[in-house]
Amino acid sequence: MEISVIIPVYNKIEYLDKCFESIFAQEFEDFEVVAVDDGSTDGSGQVCDRWAQREGRLRVCHTPNGGVTAARRHGLEQSRGRYIMFADADDLFTPGALAMMHKAITESGADEVIGTYDDQYGRRYDSGLRGYVEPEVVVRRLLALKGGICVLWGIIFRRELLEGCLGAPRQIVEREDSLMQIKCLMKQPRVLFIAESAYLHYEDVPNTRVEDLQMIRIYDDELRLTLQPQWERYRAAFVGHQIKVYEKFIDRRQFHVLGEYYRPLRRQLDGSIPLMDRIALLLPPQLSYVLIHGYKWLLKKKKGSSRIF
Repeated sequence: MEISVIIPVYNKIEYLDKCFESIFAQEFEDFEVVAVDDGSTDGSGQVCDRWAQREGRLRVCHTPNGGVTAARRHGLEQSRGRYIMFADADDLFTPGALAMMHKAITESGADEVIGTYDDQYGRRYDSGLRGYVEPEVVVRRLLALKGGICVLWGIIFRRELLEGCLGAPRQIVEREDSLMQIKCLMKQPRVLFIAESAYLHYEDVPNTRVEDLQMIRIYDDELRLTLQPQWERYRAAFVGHQIKVYEKFIDRRQFHVLGEYYRPLRRQLDGSIPLMDRIALLLPPQLSYVLIHGYKWLLKKKKGSSRIF
């Protein structure tokens, strides 16, 4: 078995048919799909079972709800492929994606190959990176919350690279894919970036995930532990990551987070932190909101005008 596609499924009944159609329409033949029904309550598990009855390359696992990371880990344990790809149940593979990604990783000898991706509005998301890229470059981009880069989906992994990288506390419900990727990158793999799009990601899909301070504390602890072997190299980038998350809270007008968690960061500001981020943290939260919200509005407006045709 060459490729295993792992799909965590939780209450995505209205999207599953399109997701499966995009995968089983692939011309590449030597693959399997492992769908992990993570305790769905909307009938998603039954949809998966119906597809498994008609498509022999699909295996379905039903598990109690344990979160997306646990579902992916279970899927990896049940899979048989030399290479692993992930998909979310509300997204699609582009035509020819499996063949393209398989060719890229087998011919290059890379440990992971990262493509570009599109959204349903016709926009292309492209990191601009090409060829072999040092893992540190990717880690720093992920810590800075820079968009345009495939983090988990739109990537093909050599199976061995994922070993030990799919462990995260159940409470982490945001950026768990970035955490998993950073764990992979800390192994110093060979990372190849290509220009082709392998994935269509649906933006603005409703979800019930809540990013609160309790989760952030747990996430920061896990991320700090992951970076520990090279802590001096990444310390400033970790602080920058915390500031970026703080800015997200402020953009949602959750001003209390400064006093409850983020105020000590002010003592860690130095020239390694971008000026605008230093200003955002040093200003009173209400003033930071004006700066942050305005900047995000400009980015969103620019993003809306960058469609591909």
